[in-house]
Amino acid sequence: MTIRSVVLDVGETLIDESRIWWRWSKRLGVTPLTFMGALGAMAATGGSYRQAFELVAPGRDISAELAAWKKDDPNGLRENFDADDLYPDVRSSLAAMRDAGYQVVIAGNQPIQAYDQLVAMDLPHDGIYTSAGWGVSKPAPEFFGKVLAVTGHAPEEILYVGDRMDNDVLPALAAGMKTALLRRGPWGYLHARRDDAAKADMIVDSLTELAERLG
Repeated sequence: MTIRSVVLDVGETLIDESRIWWRWSKRLGVTPLTFMGALGAMAATGGSYRQAFELVAPGRDISAELAAWKKDDPNGLRENFDADDLYPDVRSSLAAMRDAGYQVVIAGNQPIQAYDQLVAMDLPHDGIYTSAGWGVSKPAPEFFGKVLAVTGHAPEEILYVGDRMDNDVLPALAAGMKTALLRRGPWGYLHARRDDAAKADMIVDSLTELAERLG
């Protein structure tokens, strides 16, 4: 592969979402094990995380819940993240990839406030983008069209890295990009066992391994 740009997803690629889901479980009034189990069930059956909310809190308006949560806890992290949620290999691996001459871009499905949260971490990068900022979410082809535009490289020169086949690997492949499936987080472990995982150009267990293989 001739790779010039490495583009990385956010949730369960850079960010360990465990604390986010733990806080959500408390907000919804269920145990962390119950909510984590619901998320795992969705990952195993091809469902979405939104269906996990419906499973444990049927009929609850999540948008209204977010607004109420912000009012109740205006200074808390709530559904957000900070540098304490970074996986431990992120900073060093991004730095290693940039040092090796790769353009490093962060682009994932995230709410508008995630941009400032990521910028505040001062990660080694050449650009940070969110689905909310772009107005389009994965797996839509338009999202990957935006990736092409901001990197300035040909599709085959871009490696898209994520933990999901459905949101990351398959749509990136459809856009002509190279792909790496990261085996972490519930979706990552499950999707690495799917038959179509063989379509990914590589499957890695960490960003450290990715940086070493690219280096």
